[in-house]
Amino acid sequence: MALLDRNHSVVVVIDVQEKYLPHLHEAERVVEGCRRLIEGAKLVGVPLLPTEQYPKGLGPTATTLHDALPSGCVPIEKSTLSCLGCADFARALEASGRRQVVVAGIEAHACVSQTVHELLATGYEVHLVVDAVSARFPRDYRVALRRLEAAGAIPTTVEAVLLEWVRSADSPDFQGVRRIIRDPLPGTPSGD
Repeated sequence: MALLDRNHSVVVVIDVQEKYLPHLHEAERVVEGCRRLIEGAKLVGVPLLPTEQYPKGLGPTATTLHDALPSGCVPIEKSTLSCLGCADFARALEASGRRQVVVAGIEAHACVSQTVHELLATGYEVHLVVDAVSARFPRDYRVALRRLEAAGAIPTTVEAVLLEWVRSADSPDFQGVRRIIRDPLPGTPSGD
């Protein structure tokens, strides 16, 4: 188990699409967690690979996230549940040359789960951002997290990811990260 390194990381934001949000458990937390990951990745130069599951039917990426993506970063359209089942995604991931995959998005027990299992099977180090992942139903979310951790995914949080990328208060990016993580994510109980 390794700490994340900005030079070896890539962020995968799976299928956080507008039409899903009204049905998603803790949607506000997931969208804000993913937005913070995107902002942090842009700040420290970590590549982003967002995906959209069948956007003709499920709509585009949530507006908040789409607006946060760097210029020229276009979500990869897919129909397979695992991102690796999509040739365009597999090519983009391979081309990134990165072996630490930071995974966020939905749904925990479906597209996230199948992607993480296939990433692990192909030798990637997977960091699962538990506060930027969810499902329609809390039970599916909770069981998926336990299952993915047991399979070898490293559970982490948005804040932990961003702080591992900067490593020190002396980093020129530290103050930017500090601004991103200053407030708790929506729905975070005090003391949690």
